[in-house]
Amino acid sequence: MEPSLPAAISRDTLLLLEALAARGRRIVTAESCTGGLLAAALTQPPGASEFVAGGFVTYSNAMKMRVLQVPQVLLDLRGAVSSEVAAAMADGAIATAPDADIVVSITGIAGPDGGSPEKPVGLVWFAVALKQQRTRTVSARFSGDRTAIRMQAVNFAQNLVLENLPAD
Repeated sequence: MEPSLPAAISRDTLLLLEALAARGRRIVTAESCTGGLLAAALTQPPGASEFVAGGFVTYSNAMKMRVLQVPQVLLDLRGAVSSEVAAAMADGAIATAPDADIVVSITGIAGPDGGSPEKPVGLVWFAVALKQQRTRTVSARFSGDRTAIRMQAVNFAQNLVLENLPAD
């Protein structure tokens, strides 16, 4: 039996895939705290392969460095949960995926542990970029348990891409 996603995510997934189709775009994801949930949501509907190039799950810093070319110095100076690392993840994913022209990255602290006063549980950084355009980053603070934080992050990421898709 295939697991079902919350209705809000499924609705936003369909809206995003329709927008990608209307604009002839393909997306790639770079995920850390969501562990591939966004890619799973995007690939659940039939025919998604026309608009989804793939996804990277880079949960550890070593994977971020190896797969997405996130510089170690950036991780050391800013930490994995930062605007700079979210941007580097997006830049690495778009450079690695030859048939994608938009990327969204997600890095955060889903909890229940791992938070600090500076970076509390529920803090998630996102980046969205189109090929050969400036990468935009934004953070959000979510509440609830680990599952709730991760689902909210997926929903937020889908809406972020929708907001940043060019009208062409």
